[in-house]
Amino acid sequence: LRFDEQVRVVVFKSQVKGVFCAGADLKERAKMDDAEVGEFVRRLRNLMDEIAALPVPTIAAIDGYALGGGLELALACDLRVAASSAKMGLIETTRGLLPGAGGTQRLPRCVGIGLAKELIFTGRQIDGEQAASMGLVNHSVPQNSEGDAAYQRALTLAKEILPQAPFAVKMGKLAINKGMEVDIASGMAIEGMCYAQNIPTRDRQEGMAAFREKRPPQFTGK
Repeated sequence: LRFDEQVRVVVFKSQVKGVFCAGADLKERAKMDDAEVGEFVRRLRNLMDEIAALPVPTIAAIDGYALGGGLELALACDLRVAASSAKMGLIETTRGLLPGAGGTQRLPRCVGIGLAKELIFTGRQIDGEQAASMGLVNHSVPQNSEGDAAYQRALTLAKEILPQAPFAVKMGKLAINKGMEVDIASGMAIEGMCYAQNIPTRDRQEGMAAFREKRPPQFTGK
């Protein structure tokens, strides 16, 4: 996906009705020794980092349970849409663990330190509406009879992104992600560098031409 220039948005959904991702298989984990557990979680953390580093926007469609590593997967995405009936939580402390695939870092960046600590310390599960109220998900939608309401809303959101200039969207994502890691002055410099890369693109010229000619732009990602 990273190297496929035809891909403009990636939507993560489950094939299992009622479950987005239930997290680690604790029965499998119980058979591992300490070294194996450490290696397993390291690989999982690397996977989440790879998802977070995808250059195009990513959307998690949470139509059911997103627990532990399942919520960490959703947090690695840029945007999250949940069914109002979905259940989410970093429940690791209820199993004698702590989030190990990015949850302690991405959740506070998403909802703030105080709420993140409360959710992680208690291992509490929340529904889609609660998640939306605290900014954990972008949208909460009533579940439908097919059980894919969040996926359908995610597709609608993806279709809003698709017509926009692909390279500009990628640079916007990069500027936001890198800028959030530094002070604002450094962030402004990062924005400037990303903007400079966008100036010579054909899409920028197309956007200007389309505006002048009063027609929809036809972006190619070049």
